[in-house]
Amino acid sequence: MERTHLLNLLWNQQNAQGFISQSAITEIAKLLKISTIEVEGVITFYHFFHQKPTGKYIIYLNNSIISEFKGFREVKTTFEKETGCVFGKYDNNPLFSLFETSCIGLSDQEPAALINFYPFTDLTPEKVISIIKDLKNNIPIKTIADNPKSKIQYIPEDDKTVFFKDYTPGNSINKLKENNADSILKTIADVNLKGRGGAFFPTALKWQACKKNSAKTKYIICNADEGEPGTFKDKILLMEFPDLVIEGMIIAAFVVGAKEGIIYLRAEYKYLLPKLKETIHNFYNNNYLGDKILGINNFTFNLKIQLGAGAYVCGEETALIESLEGKRGEPRIRKYFPTDVGYLGKPTIVNNVETFANAARIIELGADYFKNIGTEKSKGTKLISVSGDVAKPGIYEIEWGMTVKELLQLCQATAPNYVQITGPSGECINETEFNRKICNEDLTCGGAIMVFNKFRGIIKILENFTKFFRSESCGVCTPCRAGNQILFEKIKKLKKGLCTSTDLQEIKDWGNIMKLTSRCGLGKTASNTFSTATEKFSDYFKFKILSENENQNVEFDMESAIQDFDSIIKDNHH
Repeated sequence: MERTHLLNLLWNQQNAQGFISQSAITEIAKLLKISTIEVEGVITFYHFFHQKPTGKYIIYLNNSIISEFKGFREVKTTFEKETGCVFGKYDNNPLFSLFETSCIGLSDQEPAALINFYPFTDLTPEKVISIIKDLKNNIPIKTIADNPKSKIQYIPEDDKTVFFKDYTPGNSINKLKENNADSILKTIADVNLKGRGGAFFPTALKWQACKKNSAKTKYIICNADEGEPGTFKDKILLMEFPDLVIEGMIIAAFVVGAKEGIIYLRAEYKYLLPKLKETIHNFYNNNYLGDKILGINNFTFNLKIQLGAGAYVCGEETALIESLEGKRGEPRIRKYFPTDVGYLGKPTIVNNVETFANAARIIELGADYFKNIGTEKSKGTKLISVSGDVAKPGIYEIEWGMTVKELLQLCQATAPNYVQITGPSGECINETEFNRKICNEDLTCGGAIMVFNKFRGIIKILENFTKFFRSESCGVCTPCRAGNQILFEKIKKLKKGLCTSTDLQEIKDWGNIMKLTSRCGLGKTASNTFSTATEKFSDYFKFKILSENENQNVEFDMESAIQDFDSIIKDNHH
């Protein structure tokens, strides 16, 4: 058996026993002909694998900043009280195990949790009491779980709608019969489609590079590991238009000559598996997948789904490929692009969910449809996940070029002050920038906007973001591993009132080091928000820092420092 089966083998054990025992590790290692150390290395890399026994119900409570502001603490306390367990502890409770986790793609319905990967949304202490009571009474979890709604709050006029326009499965790929690879590429290039996962790399350029490669075996991978806190736009596409996403993958396969494809689905979206599997089954039945698709000679494409196991860094394309190969999801050194050396060493296309869905629409509707939508350099529309202090959180399909102010009016933001663009790895803006346009020429946005009003503590926001990156860093490169810890220490000094102007400068200096020397996008962007916040909210920070003279008079508390150090060691033990 190939090592590529490792994640599935681990999931089988996790699902059957609630944890992965040492004997199971030994058996899996023998089966795959690798060492037990390698298996354990993969297990410890992911959040959702456990090596100690867990209860019948494993509860993962989202601790993102949106959840914190919506009642996380009260909900957490109620879970602990009703279950008799403590978060993060293996209590040997036969019924329950409690863990915190980062954003689970339900920021518009917070606080939210996954219980055995079934979603529970809009949690309150009262609702938690009811849920735990039902579980104790052996009521099937599926019957009490929530069915998260697709809160599509805004769609442009019909002649400017792209994603949520009426659609019949097969519309896009039927166009392949009257086109060839070059004409498809030209259409994609004419619209100037760029990747929607955050990097904004030109899609046609990526596909062209893979097409030119003479290798006989090539792969198409859909990155559905949507882990950026505050982001849930890909989830909506997978829920509402999975056909559109799959058609985009088929079109890419047609262009580059790939015969196999994989959807890498984040574990947090496990509840979407039945819908995705049904869609793939229907595609095979309609000859949209399999051999000689639509009667086109030499056009074979098969598709499968791989479930991730909880690691934000796997959103980086080379880390995702490593994960698919049954290894720790650590980013590769950029010696080769995946279009040259990707999955199993073969040329590989990796695009995210929205990119594939957009490509399918472009082929279906034609390049001319997009010419009058958006801006000069940003054609079409963008899906935005909006959450926070707004009356209408949810999904907004906006025309490129809409201002932040217009979007804030649409979502009925209340006293907006601090707006986070693209999630923690993006940038924050203040109210002097609300007239900026969301487009590639001005304010780029990967897909999330979090709105915070004047009553929210900026340091609390930054603390949540910094803790997230510190936890999610794979630890391979020093700038990211050490840099995120240093930034977290600066946050603690700010909270204690011990921060000086020198510390603020060091925040920027370390941010620059991380940006220039980190191995992947996580480290390069982790400091963005903290660094820019000190400038864009300078008046706020002036009241939070000491002068250099005041700092010299602060007595050093050795006992507190030792406690902080012990806490750091425990937090980073995993």
